[in-house]
Amino acid sequence: YIQKKMEQRDAVIALDKNGVFAGFCYIESWQHGQYVAHSGLIVHPDFRNLGLAKQIKSFVFDYSLKKYPGAKVFGITTGLAVMKINSDLGYKPVPFSELTTDPTFWAGCKTCTNFEILKSKDYKMCLCTGMLYDPKEKPKDPPKHPFNVRIWNRLKEIKQALFLTKLF
Repeated sequence: YIQKKMEQRDAVIALDKNGVFAGFCYIESWQHGQYVAHSGLIVHPDFRNLGLAKQIKSFVFDYSLKKYPGAKVFGITTGLAVMKINSDLGYKPVPFSELTTDPTFWAGCKTCTNFEILKSKDYKMCLCTGMLYDPKEKPKDPPKHPFNVRIWNRLKEIKQALFLTKLF
């Protein structure tokens, strides 16, 4: 399955400067490209807490918008870190009724421990939070930070240069 995603150019693999695996994410499209979701976001333990998950997710997000122009990008998660990344990218929390109706997507939830809750609520809600980015909506202004953004970005660049190679 992952090999197929790679062959279709629907996967991103992050490597460090020595070619060592650092992270991964792939793209799924639903309803003939009207909806796109990112799945399988993983970061190798040696590369955690360096901002790599956000870099991968941001890269996949931009790539998705180019590959599937006009598609709504969505996800469901219980993970606070993923919700934060998604929110920073412009996703907003939405009810499940605003997400894809493709039964193949929802079938992917069968392995989740919360599936019985989702099923009992007729696929309208569960413990996950649905998040959606609609490219037709006006983007929000970026949040204001209580610190010097220029210094923060320089420190981040130094940290990444020491531990990672660029994804681009």
